[in-house]
Amino acid sequence: MRLIEKINCIEKLNSDTFLMRIESENISSEASAGQFVNIKCGEGSEAFLRRPISICSIDRENKTFDIVFNVRGKGTKLLSRYDSGDEIDVMGPLGRGFTIDPSHKSIAVVGGGIGIFPLLQVLKDHPAPNKTAILGFRTRDLVVLEDSFNQYSTELLIATDDGSYGHKGFVTDLLSKKVEAQNFDMVYFCGPSVMMKLGVEVLKKHNIPSEVSVEQRMGCGIGACLVCACKTRKGSDWDYSHVCKDGPVFKAEDIIFD
Repeated sequence: MRLIEKINCIEKLNSDTFLMRIESENISSEASAGQFVNIKCGEGSEAFLRRPISICSIDRENKTFDIVFNVRGKGTKLLSRYDSGDEIDVMGPLGRGFTIDPSHKSIAVVGGGIGIFPLLQVLKDHPAPNKTAILGFRTRDLVVLEDSFNQYSTELLIATDDGSYGHKGFVTDLLSKKVEAQNFDMVYFCGPSVMMKLGVEVLKKHNIPSEVSVEQRMGCGIGACLVCACKTRKGSDWDYSHVCKDGPVFKAEDIIFD
């Protein structure tokens, strides 16, 4: 659904990361954790294609939702220049989100870099009494949303590549240690493919199921342009699935990590 909505506020979280809160009764009431929106960032040829951005947090009571994005190119640079009160052209909610199973008592979310953003709503929506968040960043200056993840998890672990904050190393190191001491009913991943691949391999040794949110370049966001193909298992063979329509969330065992 294409909507013209109003920006409630926009906040700079660090040198190149912005949080934008958008007023939308439709999206806030219909969206689930792991879905995304496709946003028109500018007019004319400035940014011809929409940009797919994960929904980070939903406030159903106040009828708003948050997106968080890094400025990486022309489109996101234009997006960062919007102000509170501006109108914005949004399509959503789109895609398949994470599975929330109320019978699960212990879950974990594992994210790296910009992959942490769609995991916050998983923690907000999931009724499990034990919720662990394991987040990875390159360095301390890039750590964002720490207070929010602390609020909605029972345990928050942070890793940085350079050791400037939290554990020095990778989120998969922390995950390996946690699964040795604690069993999870489900683990949710979002982040770099190599991180998710290693994390899924760790969980396989302990027979712990997981879901992964896959990133791919998109054109239309609705499965028409066929740009966002990824390899998925189909029985004993494989085929291409489309991230925007069949995902972005998949069962981990269905994804073929290249």
